[in-house]
Amino acid sequence: MYEHCPHCNFRYEIEPGYFWGAMFVSYALSGGIALVMGFILFYGFNDPEGWVYVAVIAPLLVLLTPINFRISRVLWLHYVSGIKYKPEL
Repeated sequence: MYEHCPHCNFRYEIEPGYFWGAMFVSYALSGGIALVMGFILFYGFNDPEGWVYVAVIAPLLVLLTPINFRISRVLWLHYVSGIKYKPEL
């Protein structure tokens, strides 16, 4: 992740430890992904054995970790610092 925004030069890490809250957002996103995949496996595949849940959900969470990392930081920045999204026209 950039240290400063390439467009407006906003410094992302305002203070040391600023993204501790993003860790909780990341945890919630991972839990939501695991829950949704659990429901899909339960209802879509007729409740397979327990090892199937682990074999599907664990690698999925590992593969989505880089995306989850960035999304949680962006959500935390928008929530805490009041950054507003202004799409370019």
